[in-house]
Amino acid sequence: MAALEANNNWDKRQATVGRAQTLAVTGRVTGLTGLTVEVEGFCAPISAQCEIRTRTGNVIPAELIGFHGSAAVLMPLADMIGIASGDPVFCVESHPAVAVGPELLGRVINGRGEPIDGCGPLLCQTKSPLIAERLQPLARARINTQIGTGIRAVDALMACGRGQRMGIFSGPGVGKSVLLGMISRFTSADVSVIALVGERGREVREFIEKELGPDGLSHSVVVVSTSDDPAPLRIHAALLATTIAEFFRDAGKDVLLLMDSITRIAMAQRQIGLALGEPPATKGYTPSVFALLPSLVERCGKAQSGSITGFYTILVEGDDLSEPIADAMRGLLDGHLWLSRNLANRGHYPAIDILESISRVMPDIANDQQALWAREITRLIAVYRDIEDLVNIGAYSPGSNAEFDMAVQAHGLIDDFLQQGMAEKVTAQQAIDALRNLIQKISQQSQGSQRRVSTEAQAAAKQKKEAKQKTKDNQSAGLERMMAGL
Repeated sequence: MAALEANNNWDKRQATVGRAQTLAVTGRVTGLTGLTVEVEGFCAPISAQCEIRTRTGNVIPAELIGFHGSAAVLMPLADMIGIASGDPVFCVESHPAVAVGPELLGRVINGRGEPIDGCGPLLCQTKSPLIAERLQPLARARINTQIGTGIRAVDALMACGRGQRMGIFSGPGVGKSVLLGMISRFTSADVSVIALVGERGREVREFIEKELGPDGLSHSVVVVSTSDDPAPLRIHAALLATTIAEFFRDAGKDVLLLMDSITRIAMAQRQIGLALGEPPATKGYTPSVFALLPSLVERCGKAQSGSITGFYTILVEGDDLSEPIADAMRGLLDGHLWLSRNLANRGHYPAIDILESISRVMPDIANDQQALWAREITRLIAVYRDIEDLVNIGAYSPGSNAEFDMAVQAHGLIDDFLQQGMAEKVTAQQAIDALRNLIQKISQQSQGSQRRVSTEAQAAAKQKKEAKQKTKDNQSAGLERMMAGL
């Protein structure tokens, strides 16, 4: 094992030497349009990390994002004030790599891999390429073991496997940040890597201190790029988080990758594409956006040793699931959770709509009994939703349909089962045990209802028979009186 680890380290060192830049690449600024800078005589590759040195002595980091004829197009990663025509440009790193290692645990870093938590410098001994090769299809192990998310509704009814990619779809203000915080705190994964991309600045500290907490942060790495960062830096944050997750996966760990949000990453890529002159496609999103999404998501998965389980949030405009990014991601992921605004407005948290959510690998990781119980609960939720309007206006008549009766009686029990407090930790086994108890309670309730209905039916039949006999006796007495009168 030690020899294998030493060989892997040697391979990584060789790769680092191979990426080293042996010749100086320089150029000069010749133009500036919008958010991009054109540089002539600059022979650097796409994604190269550069520096623009202004006449005032400032050094502005930038990234090479494309070419216009013979000119290289750069997008600055900081404020553009001070850039002038003729300023020298230097290529710092032709193949961007980032520092990775166990030293990252418990730290908060920005999209460039720099610590922003005030806890000192990072002393990582290893560097990995920012854009690594994805797992080949046959190099992936099958997903056949469950990973605990700590959310009872998910672990019981939509079990997630180690190496699965799940989407969390919701509109703004429905509770996805709270759900992410609960998953990161309660997960059974060894390491959590959390990417907060395009978030409002005030929400970062709030998420780390309130939703994640010290316990969650201790086994997590948080990568932050707020909404005011340049577009390339926001994309860097997503790639960096994935690269860090890959490092821990290669070390044999089960990693949970939480990325919030894919929609803002797509918006950042759209901004870059439009700046380069790409033609807008659906709702202004450029073709490069739909090329970025699968390349990002496919880096998750289960290897022969270790796994990356990905949870990606997708911000849905107007709660419309047919929105382009939401539609594209549903086709790429292995399942999704839909957070319902109607449930959130009722105070139902987590606001997971069971009927609109699915885990495509649950049949491979859940036993037959759990799958049967989950289908039964889902069926009862669907039946109740069909007749909910009738129940609310008082038009539903108990006893008319046995299936309707069971759904109405079980509604309260199921509702309690699906709700969970923010501080309530539930293991996967506890969720399955709770599901079993729920099924038993519904069965007992249904049997009691059937006996009650049977008893009531017998009493009603007896009353009907007695009333019929009484009517018959009254008719006979009346006939006798008529005969006596004659």
